[in-house]
Amino acid sequence: MISLVYQYWLKEKNLEFTDLQNEKLTQAKLLLNELGMPPAQCNDRSGWVLLALANVKPSEEWSTATSPLLPTVNIMEFIRVQYSMDYKPNSRETIRRQTLHQFEQARIVDRNRDNPARPTNSKDNNYSLNQEILDVLRAFPKQDWKAKVKIYKEAVPELIAQYERKIDMHKIPITLPNGKVVKLSPGKHNQLHADIVHEFCSRFIGNNGKLLYIGDTASSRKEGGKLMFLESEYLESLGVPPMSHDKLPDVVVYDEKQKWLFLIEAVTSHGPVSPKRWIELEKAFEDCKVGLVYVTAFQNRAEFRKNAANIAWETEVWISDNPDHMIHFNGDRFLGPHIKK
Repeated sequence: MISLVYQYWLKEKNLEFTDLQNEKLTQAKLLLNELGMPPAQCNDRSGWVLLALANVKPSEEWSTATSPLLPTVNIMEFIRVQYSMDYKPNSRETIRRQTLHQFEQARIVDRNRDNPARPTNSKDNNYSLNQEILDVLRAFPKQDWKAKVKIYKEAVPELIAQYERKIDMHKIPITLPNGKVVKLSPGKHNQLHADIVHEFCSRFIGNNGKLLYIGDTASSRKEGGKLMFLESEYLESLGVPPMSHDKLPDVVVYDEKQKWLFLIEAVTSHGPVSPKRWIELEKAFEDCKVGLVYVTAFQNRAEFRKNAANIAWETEVWISDNPDHMIHFNGDRFLGPHIKK
């Protein structure tokens, strides 16, 4: 009796198109199971995604598998066109979080092989199969594919290490007050965070500055950026209550000499200290015992010009590519807390 595995591969020439689709899906799910993926990633959705990543159409053999760089939307388009499975636009996050994320962890795919420094929330993010997986797929089912699966499984720890080294090369270092260096995820927003710490603080706060909070915007704020550094006890000693990450500005620095707390927003994808944001921060920090200084940081003057009309009065603006200067939005004083009305 022929095993069930081999029955998946023995095609009859008069198979219907839908039969070919179902056959390929069954094979894809079998492959994922053999590769050691958990049951939740051996389902139909993950099978379709594997077929898209391999660029294998219903009538093609696995030996034709390739490794194109595919954004999630292109993966969904391939599945719809080639396999008549129409995932709705709001399924994109499910595919990314419930299939591609696990594929990446298992080193089935590489993310942004063309540019590892690309931010996680970039519209240009893409996924592609790595060479070890391609070797397995191209051998399936007629060659010694199971031996190649074994080679892949043995290589996974080193594949993970290689991938982490590659990503780490592009991370942005920030030196904390205690001398410890933390590395932020790559991206222009985090680069602006680093510029604030290394360039703004050194010029306008000096050695009296104490970094109390900085976030890693590996993803957008609504997706929950990663908290990198928080001196919660010190903030509480200044009268700042514990608050969620999304209520804090991007960077918080305390000038111990002047007794000023700098609340700094870094503008790349999020807005400046607008009148609305100013009110929110005033409310969040209403019990703070020291003076509040509001600063909006931009990478360049072009970004500043786009946001200038939305910046609150009695706040400051700093531009990273002109680090020695600041712009004051008129109030009763320059660079310092303003009198409460």
